[in-house]
Amino acid sequence: MQDDHARIYAAIAAIPAGRVASYGAIALRAGLPGRARLVGKLLSDTPDGMELPWHRVLRADGHVALPPGSRGFREQCQRLRAEGVAVRNGRVALSQFGLDGNLDQALWGMP
Repeated sequence: MQDDHARIYAAIAAIPAGRVASYGAIALRAGLPGRARLVGKLLSDTPDGMELPWHRVLRADGHVALPPGSRGFREQCQRLRAEGVAVRNGRVALSQFGLDGNLDQALWGMP
C-alpha cells in the first residue's frame, strides 16, 4: 500500500463516532490537499478485511454521496443516526457534526 493511501485510510479510521468529515477534509488531514477524489476512490477500493467507518465520510456540502434511495444510502444514514448524527434529507450539518464543528464552542464557549 502506498504511503498516501495509508495516510488516507488512517484519517478515515480516526473519525470518532458521532462525527463526520468531508472527502476533502480527509485528504487535507492526510496531507493531500485537493485530493478528495482520491479519498472517494480509495473508499470504493478498500482492501478486503479492512474495517473503516466509511459511513462518516460525506460530500463537502454534508450530503451522503451515494444515490438517494439506494441500499448504500439507506445504510449510511442508518449508521449515522445510530451514532446520534442527525441526517435530514440525506444531509448532515457539518457545523454541528463535522470534525471541527464545535471548535468555536470548545475554545470560546459560544453556541
